[in-house]
Amino acid sequence: MSVVTREAPVVLWFRRDLRLGDHAALLEASKHSKHVLALYVLDEALLKPGGAPREAFLYGCLEKLNDQLGGRLMLARGDPATEVVRAAREIGAAAVHVSADTGPYGRRRDAAVAEALAEHNIDWVETGSPYAVTPGRVTKPDGSPYRVFTPFFRAWTAHGWHSPADTGPSLVDWVAPLNSPEIPHPPRISAALPEPGEQAALEAWHAFLADGIETYDEDRDRPDREGTTRLSPYLRWGCIHPRTILADLSGDDRTGAKSLRSEICWREFYADVLWHRPETARENYDKRFDDMKYDNDREAFSRWCEGRTGYPIVDAGMRQLLAEGWMHNRVRMVVASFLVKDLHLPWWLGARHFMKHLVDGDLASNQLNWQWVAGCGTDAAPYFRVFNPTTQGEKFDPQGDYVRKYVPELRSVPGKAVHQPKNRPEDYPEPMVDHAHERQVSLERYGKITS
Repeated sequence: MSVVTREAPVVLWFRRDLRLGDHAALLEASKHSKHVLALYVLDEALLKPGGAPREAFLYGCLEKLNDQLGGRLMLARGDPATEVVRAAREIGAAAVHVSADTGPYGRRRDAAVAEALAEHNIDWVETGSPYAVTPGRVTKPDGSPYRVFTPFFRAWTAHGWHSPADTGPSLVDWVAPLNSPEIPHPPRISAALPEPGEQAALEAWHAFLADGIETYDEDRDRPDREGTTRLSPYLRWGCIHPRTILADLSGDDRTGAKSLRSEICWREFYADVLWHRPETARENYDKRFDDMKYDNDREAFSRWCEGRTGYPIVDAGMRQLLAEGWMHNRVRMVVASFLVKDLHLPWWLGARHFMKHLVDGDLASNQLNWQWVAGCGTDAAPYFRVFNPTTQGEKFDPQGDYVRKYVPELRSVPGKAVHQPKNRPEDYPEPMVDHAHERQVSLERYGKITS
């Protein structure tokens, strides 16, 4: 390891941590040097899978971060193994500091960058991660990973997490980049995205903590209410750290606070699963499902993507996705079940569509939640769980307000009747499949691979 002095500058390479508060890697960098170059690399390997909404939100977050840094964010574009080394050498940096990336691509990329830096005697320093507990650290007593959420939750809670890091923009002297392209203009999109950046994330969190936490346990399953935190895009890009949220919930025994801690743990559980089983980003967790029979109906997939299935709660969800780059979590489960178990299409088609349009598209949460719905994930026997889109709509959108908001053809249908086929106006499509029949088809197919 090279000798790092307080006079030698270092690089802080931002990735999924686009903030300056509660930033463990920034705190560690400040211990090594008072001179820090803030760097972000536009990596095509990460930009290509995401769609325009995610790209637009990213650029907005980078603009906000640059403002916090007094215009001293260095932007590079290209292979990180080349660009990070170039930036570090330009300023004579002794080290590059990062928050650990635990995803499959991130781990491979970081190994390559660390190796390239070592050739120039530049240290690679990982501190913290986008999670309260870094994936891989919570294991069974025998060292094996957890496969089921509930015991993971108990172990995760017992493990605990660090207090938020006391960091901010004035902690170090930010090095002015020698040259840096401007942050790209966001692509033109029709989706109405949330305000980007750390300040917006903190404001959203504090507003929810003041007014939403009390009823969160009941309201979070109701798409017709503003009952969720809406923090998922900010957590995805690291505009707020889950440790900040958990610290504010410390000692809070209200039902809503307990539910929110559990939801945060679900995010960490799936990141842990992906850490141990990186192939599940593309492949079935349960290998029996490699023999599952799927259909190949591109027209059916297109109608699902566009929200023209004839099932109101499904169509409302798919249209919300297009309109906002986000979808209510309960509805995500309903539309996913419809794709896999009513249309008999493979889960990875839906997962890819979600990742293209979701501002909060997170590889671990997205892929493994899709597998949970499809039945091939970590749950013991979820293939028996086939969501009925009509009864789901009646239960969680009982007055039809959510459906009417996103499906204008149905705005003339009052109350709960909006979910019933007999009340459809002529300009709204008939149900494209019979749910009861397709449910039986799914169960028969599942039975062939699980018996």
